[in-house]
Amino acid sequence: MPASQSMGPQGRVTEVDIVVMAAPCAKEQARAGGIDGLVSLVAGDMERVNSFILSRTGSDVTLIPEVASHLISSGGKRLRPMLTLAFAQLSGYEGDGGIRLAASVEFMHTATLLHDDVVDESDMRRGKLAARMLWGNEASVLVGDFLLGQAFKMMVEVGSLAALEVLANAAAVIAEGEVWQLSAAKDLSTTEEAYLGVVQAKTAALFAAAAEVGPIIAGLGERERKAARTYGDSLGIAFQLIDDALDYGGAAELLGKNVGDDFREGKITLPIVLALRNADADERAFWTRTLEQGEIVDGDLEKAIGILRSHNTLEATVQQARRYGDSAIAALDAFPDGAMKDALVDTVAFCIARAY
Repeated sequence: MPASQSMGPQGRVTEVDIVVMAAPCAKEQARAGGIDGLVSLVAGDMERVNSFILSRTGSDVTLIPEVASHLISSGGKRLRPMLTLAFAQLSGYEGDGGIRLAASVEFMHTATLLHDDVVDESDMRRGKLAARMLWGNEASVLVGDFLLGQAFKMMVEVGSLAALEVLANAAAVIAEGEVWQLSAAKDLSTTEEAYLGVVQAKTAALFAAAAEVGPIIAGLGERERKAARTYGDSLGIAFQLIDDALDYGGAAELLGKNVGDDFREGKITLPIVLALRNADADERAFWTRTLEQGEIVDGDLEKAIGILRSHNTLEATVQQARRYGDSAIAALDAFPDGAMKDALVDTVAFCIARAY
């Protein structure tokens, strides 16, 4: 049987299937070892960022540090703040501003996760119960607002109006992306262009801003700012597209949430958009019942995966992610060669390799 048609148990795509589907080139295989290089190069600064984060979650309102610490201490790679530190180093910056901006970026990200889980009615986050399941929706939203406020206080302390402008704009764009996604939920007419627009706003905007503030505080020009922004934007889109594929063929521990959550929540992600292009009448009726009307019964997730596999949309989604990964790597040409640049190339490979 051709690799593109191989199926896991009960028609479900397995992690092995996705390895076959992605078929990474030799360069990707060599670089897919992880983000150890990036982690090592920013380790000292990340210790300071983590200490700074803990110091800024304190409050006389006991519930605030409880909820914030639940999510902040629950794992996660801290990729976004590491991008801020990495591009600050790559740009030759030697001050303390990168620490505060990196902490600000992580607070912004944590706030969006708290808000996302309420909007999506998610039960799990990073393999643990979502904060909303422990403290309720109201507390999750309000603690998210507290973290956003703290993020902006730290941005102001850095004293860079340009960096503040970039991160403030990202916060507004992320909120727009959330509303856009909400309005597009269960809409089977969503186009690929519209979906990628949501991803760029909701996910990639913070990656892009996290990277761009590095050359900003280093005093570099528009060429380096644009390159960092392009790297972050492309990496963020690739990261989300891999999540889209993994939701129908990965493992819960890779996602930090339940496999199939996008399907159960009626999200129209790229694999669905691509499958709908060539859907026959029976398939369209299936998507209408499950995604649009929310009528899901036992066996529907496996059936959905089978349909996606029959149209090769999981493979196409991974390939699209790899194209964005190539764009991110190309953007690094604006910066000098060295260990940090190599680590950022490896980071792209790592994000794509999550599907392998």
